[in-house]
Amino acid sequence: MSRSDDVAPPTADPRAQIKEFLTSRRARVTPDKVGLPVVGAGRRVPGLRREEVAMLAGVSVDYYTRLERGSLAGASAEVLESLASALLLDDAEREHLLDLARAVSPAGRQRRRARPGRRSALRPGTRWILDAMHVPAIVRDGLGRCLAANTLARALYAPLFIDPIPEIADDTPSLTRFMFLDPRAHDFFPHWDIGAEDSVAMLRLTSGADPTEPDLTALVGELSTRSRDFAGLWARHDVRYICRDSKVIHHPLVGEITLACEPAAMASSPGLTLVSYAAEPGSPSEEALRLLSSWAATESAAPVGQRDALSAPGGATGS
Repeated sequence: MSRSDDVAPPTADPRAQIKEFLTSRRARVTPDKVGLPVVGAGRRVPGLRREEVAMLAGVSVDYYTRLERGSLAGASAEVLESLASALLLDDAEREHLLDLARAVSPAGRQRRRARPGRRSALRPGTRWILDAMHVPAIVRDGLGRCLAANTLARALYAPLFIDPIPEIADDTPSLTRFMFLDPRAHDFFPHWDIGAEDSVAMLRLTSGADPTEPDLTALVGELSTRSRDFAGLWARHDVRYICRDSKVIHHPLVGEITLACEPAAMASSPGLTLVSYAAEPGSPSEEALRLLSSWAATESAAPVGQRDALSAPGGATGS
């Protein structure tokens, strides 16, 4: 990670996002992937040409060119589906394309789902449920902000909740900002590269619902300016629903933990997700999580004046 003051914040213009998204997807698809013949070795584009996409989608070249320039307003569901098929979009990418089409459509904007940056209120029962769970659990929004967490989740993400660095400390801890702005993140996440890709891809998917939302544009602008890693990943326009495979954490107190991670959309609070974690039964990770749970209970029960010492990795390790 490195701070780069010469990286301009990305535009919030939905038409620009459409252009960049479709261009990047077109460049990814080679003729052989869609059954087109590869004639000669002098192709000047890495993927499909505009006329090839237009043919596959069943539209004119002029019309596809207008679509790729951001003019998705008014495009029918059939055209968008044909375009998604021609570009071999997966489910997340199809959803992103539809979101971007709604973002430039006046009628679609009226039907837009909850803004990703708007903080939905948590019902008291949600916190009771979190506290009753025996596994780490977090409620997060589409921007990666953690609106609630149980004791074990706070202990699991101790550098975020218990010992944040002043440079990124906030009233609402952010997993996204921790990933790219906290220098400890690379050690905390042994597979940081994969986690960073997933984090940006999920944020990019969220952005399609409302590319101009103020909290979203502020976050993307900050991270694009302060982290060259984020800026590069954001420019790829990859989208994804959830993190891939298991999550590996190198915790400063109990060492490496491998966890299954399961996100669940909260029907009672649109835009929020309940994320729970669990270790394989009988594994070293389950034992590490058990030790972490014991430490978390001790830290929670300690008098306020003693919690700083318990929260510090050195203090806990030496006890």
